[in-house]
Amino acid sequence: MNKDPIHVIGGGLAGSEAAWQAAEAGVPVVLHEMRPVRGTDAHKTDGLAELVCSNSFRSDDAQTNAVGLLHAEMRLAGSLIMSAGDAHQVPAGGALAVDRDGFSGAVTKNLEAHPLITIQREEVPGLPPADWDQAIIATGPLTAPGLAQSIADVTGADALAFFDAIAPIVHFDTIDMDICWFQSRYDKVGPGGTGKDYINCPMDKEQYLAFVRALLEGQKTEFKQWEGTPYFDGCLPIEIMAERGVETLRHGPMKPMGLTNAHNPSVKAYAVVQLRQDNALGTLYNMVGFQTKLKHADQVRVFRTIPGLENAEFARLGGLHRNTYINSPTLLDHSLQLKSRPGLRFAGQITGCEGYVESAAIGLLAGRFAAAERLGQAPALPPLTTAFGALLNHITGGHIVSDDEPGKRSFQPMNINFGLFPPVEAPKAEGKRLRGKDKTVAKRRAVTSRALADCREWLRLPSRAEAAE
Repeated sequence: MNKDPIHVIGGGLAGSEAAWQAAEAGVPVVLHEMRPVRGTDAHKTDGLAELVCSNSFRSDDAQTNAVGLLHAEMRLAGSLIMSAGDAHQVPAGGALAVDRDGFSGAVTKNLEAHPLITIQREEVPGLPPADWDQAIIATGPLTAPGLAQSIADVTGADALAFFDAIAPIVHFDTIDMDICWFQSRYDKVGPGGTGKDYINCPMDKEQYLAFVRALLEGQKTEFKQWEGTPYFDGCLPIEIMAERGVETLRHGPMKPMGLTNAHNPSVKAYAVVQLRQDNALGTLYNMVGFQTKLKHADQVRVFRTIPGLENAEFARLGGLHRNTYINSPTLLDHSLQLKSRPGLRFAGQITGCEGYVESAAIGLLAGRFAAAERLGQAPALPPLTTAFGALLNHITGGHIVSDDEPGKRSFQPMNINFGLFPPVEAPKAEGKRLRGKDKTVAKRRAVTSRALADCREWLRLPSRAEAAE
């Protein structure tokens, strides 16, 4: 049996998870991470799996939310990313949010301690050499230019790209809690939460309209060399949302629904800015949905007009960076392998998935597939009915090519969502016909129940009933 190492390039969430899964399968791994030898525009540390945008893994509801289902499947598969996230969670309502430094530190410590993993701090300037017969490229949204060009050369196509934005982080002790209050939307209690996990800053109509005007008038960072690069809709800068209409923000990240001002319960806010805990100490809070490309001076000026943030001090201001991803359905087979070069796989955001959890999940699959081949086995693909399978299918072929524009590529980055799963009939409730929201919830529960059962079978785990015996 060949026990040459699998080489994983990139120590982000996908690369860290890929390395862990392969090593846990009994295969040696060399994990190559270019930081601190070469930094990036977004990373601040040399820790593995550093979170450069939000600190949230989004909903942890495994019954009615697709990303919560993906969390559950990853836990079943022994995910390092999920175990570190669970160990370093901070309150966030129904979401799983983590302390950035604690999370990255835990991932780094576990990988450094694994007897089958060697971490090499070096830049891999081009495609893996031929003698790296099993390799995974998981370099994420900030792939170094040399490697990005090598990828473009070997695929025979230009890399597609889009913009991602980063939200500001505020020092808690500079927030005026005589104006703001703690509350989760609809008082929802999530993992590690209390129902009072967000700081809420209320606005009346006049304040909201003035804020929108200030956003639109503020100076923005321009990227002339990247003109034509689109934004990813799931991470739009707040000023771009404001440009879509004056009411857009109060029906998006600034919606006031499900919130009651603890200082003035009889007055309903016209809009609300929410901040979510960003570290375990509770000394830092990030501005939810406030990704921005405003210049730093204008960020400070505009965001200090928000009630309760008049004296806010910022631990980090917002920013913008460019993501790169390949046309995976054309280039990769169903085991994430480059069709033109067997043994070379891609994982994470570079494949065209979007989101921390999705990136880690694709890393998990790539690590398992590469380990299986190294052990002389055929990679076992997850069923399409699972979150793993639905996401993998989107990346490796679940898109539609336009007949009207045959040369146009329709593949776009996407988060996990229920639209990627095979349909299922909603179970019928005894004595009544389900309609509207009740029908939607019932269908989602049917999808997630089927997914978890099929995932257990794929992983050769006992069923829930067997496990309970």
